[in-house]
Amino acid sequence: MRRYCLASLQHKENVDLRDYEDVIVNAVMAAIAVILMMFVGHYYGLPIILCALIVFFATGAGNTINDVFDVKIDEVNKPHRPIPSGRISVENARNYAFFLFAIAIILSFIVSYMINSIWISVIVVIACIIMYFYARNLKAMPLVGNITVAVLTGFCFVIAGTVVSAALDSTYYLHVSIILGLFATFMTLAREIVKDMEDIEGDKLEGARTFPILYGKKIPSIISIILIVVTTLMCPILYIYHIFNMLYMVIMVVPIIIFLYSAYSLKLNPPEETCAKVSKYLKIAMMISFVAFVLGSFSFGVF
Repeated sequence: MRRYCLASLQHKENVDLRDYEDVIVNAVMAAIAVILMMFVGHYYGLPIILCALIVFFATGAGNTINDVFDVKIDEVNKPHRPIPSGRISVENARNYAFFLFAIAIILSFIVSYMINSIWISVIVVIACIIMYFYARNLKAMPLVGNITVAVLTGFCFVIAGTVVSAALDSTYYLHVSIILGLFATFMTLAREIVKDMEDIEGDKLEGARTFPILYGKKIPSIISIILIVVTTLMCPILYIYHIFNMLYMVIMVVPIIIFLYSAYSLKLNPPEETCAKVSKYLKIAMMISFVAFVLGSFSFGVF
C-alpha cells in the first residue's frame, strides 16, 4: 500500500502538495456539501463525519483518474499539471485514484452498517463507477459529460441528506438536500460548459467532441447564462420557505452579484481568457454560497 500514498509519491517523483491543489480544492468543496447538511440537520454523529470523508476521497479519486485520461489534452491546455509536466507518472496517478476509490467504498459500507441503510453504499459505488466511466468515455460526449459532473456534484448533498434523514428518522432533510443538490447541479453544469469553452483549442487538437467545439461558443454561452440566472432566481426560495434565515439572504447578496456579473461576461462569443475568469468567479461564488447555507441554518436572534 505504501506506493499508493501521497507521501510515497512525493518521495519517488518529487511531487509537491501544491501539484494537487485543484484536486484537493474540488474534494474539499464536495466534502463541504456534506458538512453543510450536517449543520442544516444539526446532526453531528460519526456517520455524517464519515460521509464527508467518503465524498472527499471519492471526489479526489475522480479528479485524479480524470487527469490520467486527460493527459494528452492537458499537455496543451495545462502543461504545468503534475502528469503532463512529468512530475508524476500515469501509472502512479492511476494507482492513487483506485486507492482513493477503495477507501471511499469501504467507508460507505461502514456508514451503511451504522445507520442500517444500504442506500449509502449503493449510491457511493454507483457514483465511483460513473466517475471512472466519465473520465474514460462520458467526458468526450457533448453535454453528457457536463451533465454527469453536475449531477455527481448535486449527489454530494443528497448522499448527506440520506445519512441525516436515516439517522434522525425524518425525510425532511432529504427533501432539503435535493433542493440544495439542484442548486449545485445547475450552477456546476454552467461552470462545466464554461470550462469547455475555456479549453476549446486543446480539445480540438485532441479530437474531442465537446459541446462548444460542435456548436460554437454562442449556444453554450446562452445555456450557461440561462442556468446561472435560473439558479440565481432560486436563491430567495430557500429563505421564503424558511429553509434558511435572513442572514443567508444577506450573505447571498455577494454571490448573486458575482453570478449575474459572470452571466453578463459570457455574452457575445467570449474569448478563452474571459471563460477562464468566469469559471473562477463561479467557483468563488459557490464557495460563498456554501458559507451562506451554513450560517443561514442557525438562529441568531434578529435573523
